[in-house]
Amino acid sequence: MVYRSSSSMNEKEIFERIQKGDEKALEFLYKKYYRMMTKLVITNSGTEEEARDIYQDALIVFWQKATSGNLVLTSKISTYIYSICQNLWRKELDRKKRLSNEEKDSSVTLDTETAEKEKIIARCMEQLGETCKKVLMYYYFEEMSMQDIAEKLGFANTDTAKTKKYKCKKKLDELVKAQYSEQDFLD
Repeated sequence: MVYRSSSSMNEKEIFERIQKGDEKALEFLYKKYYRMMTKLVITNSGTEEEARDIYQDALIVFWQKATSGNLVLTSKISTYIYSICQNLWRKELDRKKRLSNEEKDSSVTLDTETAEKEKIIARCMEQLGETCKKVLMYYYFEEMSMQDIAEKLGFANTDTAKTKKYKCKKKLDELVKAQYSEQDFLD
């Protein structure tokens, strides 16, 4: 195993290394808790892919809080990350439920609704900055890896690309939600 030194580290050491921006320690955590965290999503009606995405997003949140220096851990790292995963997955399930309810409530055929959704998303994409637009296009439409995106856009590393994708996706979600609520008033 590559991380022999990491495996003997205790929680405190891992956390301290992550606070200092040590990506190896984060990678170690990723592998260590992968099964536990993804199982949470999979056993709660999620796919393996959704589980991986949620777990990666949770680790980004953890990384950002830890490296900001504002995070005081009062529980085990795994407990903390698990609760982030739970929250993210709960939000995702709520979003899915809302979407499927909107589809059920809607008397309009699904095709026009999908076209409408695509129009709204396209409109919102236009409101994002150039970099955000590129990151999301590369990731979702061209299915490029974070490594490729980082290189193509000149980011420092894949973590920067992941963080950027996370922030851009969040911004897009907010814009789309705002547009949807406007749509709702028009009905």
